[in-house]
Amino acid sequence: MTHAQAIDTHPGELADVPGWFPALDQTLFTWLLEQQKTSGIKGDLLELGVYLGKSAILLGHHLQDGERFTVCDLFEGDAPDDANQAESAKSYASLTQQAFERNYLSFHDTLPTVITGPSSLVDEKVAPDSCRFIHIDASHLYEHVHGDIGAAHDILLPEGVLVLDDFRSEHTPGVAVAAWEAVLNRGLRPICLSTQKLYATWGDPEPLQEELLAMLRLRTDVGLSVQEAAGHRLIRTRSRGMKPPAFPPSRHHAEPEPAPVRAPEVSASRAARPARPTPSVARRLAKDLLPPVLTRAVRRARTKRS
Repeated sequence: MTHAQAIDTHPGELADVPGWFPALDQTLFTWLLEQQKTSGIKGDLLELGVYLGKSAILLGHHLQDGERFTVCDLFEGDAPDDANQAESAKSYASLTQQAFERNYLSFHDTLPTVITGPSSLVDEKVAPDSCRFIHIDASHLYEHVHGDIGAAHDILLPEGVLVLDDFRSEHTPGVAVAAWEAVLNRGLRPICLSTQKLYATWGDPEPLQEELLAMLRLRTDVGLSVQEAAGHRLIRTRSRGMKPPAFPPSRHHAEPEPAPVRAPEVSASRAARPARPTPSVARRLAKDLLPPVLTRAVRRARTKRS
C-alpha cells in the first residue's frame, strides 16, 4: 500500500494516484473491458473498496453509453464490526471520500454512484443481473469476502467478470479461503491469475481464456504458464518489466517545459585570441604608433623600391 497524496494536490496522470494497481492488472482490466465492448456485452460496473480511486478511474474510462458505475467504501464511516474497524484503522486511516472524489474528478466529468458504508449494502442498492464487471477490493476478512462474493453472484450477468484482489497475499488469508471456496463449492470458474488478483466468471471461461492466451503469447513482457487443478484450467501471469497501458492524462496534467537551447560553446584557445585587424586599420595603427624618425625611414625605403 502506498502513502496517501497531499490533500491539496491533484494527480496529473494515473500513475500519480496512490494505490497498489500494478501494470499487469491495468493491462488485464483494460483487455477484458475492451473484449466485452467488442463482444457487444453491456452492463454496469461495480467496485467494492476504492481506496484513493486508481482502479476506479480506469474502470470509469470504459463506461459505455447508458451504463452505470457504482463504488462502495467505508471512507471515514464506521465499520460494521470490531474486526473490520481495526482493519480500516490500520490500513486505511488516511482514506477520505473527499480525496477519492478529487482524484476521480481529475479524470472524469462526473462521479460514479457512491455508496458510503459497508459492502453489505450493495445488494440492496444494485439490481440483480445488472453488472458486466465487478472488482472486489474491500475487507480482507473471510466473512466479509464470502458475503461480497455472494452479492456479486446475484448482481453479475451470466457472462460477467469478477475480480478478487489480494487472493494470494500472505497477510490476507481470509480472501484466499473465500476465493478458492467459491471456486470449489460455489460455481466460480477462474479465467486467469495475476500476482495479486483472481479473474473469474460464473459463465464459460474458455472463450475468454483462448483469446487471452493468444494475446499474452505475443508479448515478451509477461511470464505465462497454464496448469490444471480440481478440473479448472488456471492461466498464471506475471509481469516481466511490463509498462502500464496508455491512459489519458488528467485535466491537471502539465506538459514538461522544453529544455532551453544552449548557445554553441567557443573553445578557450579561440576565445583568448584577439581578432586580427584589417590591413587599413593596421596601417593607421602603424602611423599613429611609430615615432616620426621610423616613419620617414619607412617612406624613404618605399621610394627607393619604387
